[in-house]
Amino acid sequence: MFDESGELIYVGKAKHLKNRVSSYFRARGLNSKTVALVSRINSIEVIVTQSETEALILEQTLIKKHRPKYNILLKDDKSYPLIHLSEDEFPLLAYRRGKRSKKGRYFGPFPNASAVKQSLNHLQKIFKIRSCENSYFNNRSRPCLQYQIKRCTAPCVDLVSKEEYAEQINHAVMLLQGKNRELLRLLDSEMEQASASLEFEKAAELRDQAQHLRVLQEQQYVSVESHGRIDAWGVLQQSGVIAFHRLSMKDGQLNDSKTYLQTNKLDQSSEELTPHFLAQYYLSSDIDALPNEIILSEQQFQTSHAKSNAEESNAGESDADEQDEGREKSLKQEVVLILEAIAEHFELPKNRIPKLISSPRQEKKAWASLSFENAKQALVSKQQKQTEGKEKLEKVAELFELPSLPNRIECFDISHSKGESTVASCVVFNSEGAAKDQYRRFNIKDVEAGDDYAAIHQAVYRRFARLKEQEDLPDLLLIDGGRGQLAKAQQALDELEITQTEVTSISKAVTRKAGWEFLWQVGREKPLQPNPHNGGFLLLQEIRDEAHRFAITGHRKQRAKARVSSGLEGIAGVGPKRRKALMQFFGGMAAIKGASMQELAKVDGISDKVAEDIYVALHGTIE
Repeated sequence: MFDESGELIYVGKAKHLKNRVSSYFRARGLNSKTVALVSRINSIEVIVTQSETEALILEQTLIKKHRPKYNILLKDDKSYPLIHLSEDEFPLLAYRRGKRSKKGRYFGPFPNASAVKQSLNHLQKIFKIRSCENSYFNNRSRPCLQYQIKRCTAPCVDLVSKEEYAEQINHAVMLLQGKNRELLRLLDSEMEQASASLEFEKAAELRDQAQHLRVLQEQQYVSVESHGRIDAWGVLQQSGVIAFHRLSMKDGQLNDSKTYLQTNKLDQSSEELTPHFLAQYYLSSDIDALPNEIILSEQQFQTSHAKSNAEESNAGESDADEQDEGREKSLKQEVVLILEAIAEHFELPKNRIPKLISSPRQEKKAWASLSFENAKQALVSKQQKQTEGKEKLEKVAELFELPSLPNRIECFDISHSKGESTVASCVVFNSEGAAKDQYRRFNIKDVEAGDDYAAIHQAVYRRFARLKEQEDLPDLLLIDGGRGQLAKAQQALDELEITQTEVTSISKAVTRKAGWEFLWQVGREKPLQPNPHNGGFLLLQEIRDEAHRFAITGHRKQRAKARVSSGLEGIAGVGPKRRKALMQFFGGMAAIKGASMQELAKVDGISDKVAEDIYVALHGTIE
């Protein structure tokens, strides 16, 4: 479905196209969100597939590519984290994402980044293997702090032999493979051998490693003797938000627990949304992360199903076509279809297709209940956060005597080092707090170094020029600065003819203490200085501090990028190999800049023409 501008706003699949499409255009019985969708529909395009499986895969592909406004969207679409074992002389175990492009061995995928970092932390603590990248490792002349605190054996300066280091790597690999018991037996055996050989220091280290491993095992929650990976899903919907909570169990151990909150933009039932969400989740997963079993209890949908029936009864509308289309297959049949599509997508053998457990028993029933309770808790927390956020926004409205609640606040800040690498930040807050997916940074260009006023004007103009096209303007614009910055921000809005956004700035007093800031408004000669404990004032300080943090982070990245740039980048005909040859020959940029064209041409691979190009690029003219 497309709107007047040609933007894709909804993607769906249907076995009976007429029933599905006509259900959106009934005279009565539609909820307000569906009416909002229908009012925007300008045209509908249809793609015919050969099977329901193909339709499902195509639907999820289009949703992921175009992210339509009225579809539920799985926002966490990053690749799964991995642990990579390099093929170096002294191998490195490191955190990786994305394609497995580097040579070596990979472990995982893991359910989330924290699981990888926790695993690496345990491995470094127990086995004292290196954690530094090759660029740091290859240039060490003495041991670093990791060696001093006994978290590394310093292979960078040959304080450990290749054989001893390889042994520790082998132990770490066994732990990553889940061979805990075998590893403990091996460590006990090696400890006895070292003790018998009178190598008491080595025996003590092996004893400590075994103790660390036993403590680690005791900390892990083991529910039942089970093999493989099992995902237990809990689903609950309240107040237009649906929560999907996944408990991931691997070999009987709780491996991960995570909630995904989705806005139900069309007030669809849990039975309708769950298959769509699971399709998005698993079709975008790594094949190695697919579970052997999926627990999805049908009992948890009875409440939402009953509620849906009650709503239909109260509406006095019984549309047979809509009921047939919406519930022509049970939840179980829909999910089975998804699993078949996953098998086809990943070309899995039949014995590898995840098994659906819709009526779990014993321990698996407890897992299903636990995932449902986690989903419930996530919704409660979200509602509490929304309530608190709304109360804070009400305080802001009272502070500035605004006619309505500022549901969206944007704040700008500028960061630079004496005019170098100027970056402007824009952070967004709403009733739910920080909307980090809407944060933006602007690299300020064509502005005199250190001119914060011009930088604010440029950033606000660029930001609001885009927002004006999307009709998504904030209710309140907050600027970090005084009257000068405020005037420039207002000037940018005036040039864009934007009048519906309130503008204010926040500046620190002479003491620069938190709570003593001034609030400046357009048209007021004197600033406001609210009570330091005012809830709205505290929220504005929080937003200002977040904008400051975001700006500094961006500035430091730009500055670091400029620092590591060789000065030779961008010169035609000078690629990585020639840059490396020049740096090795002269020893640094200062020597390269001081060299003549004849000296530059002495470097292997540098012709007279390339030497001339380098000289002109560095000096502007020929000597």
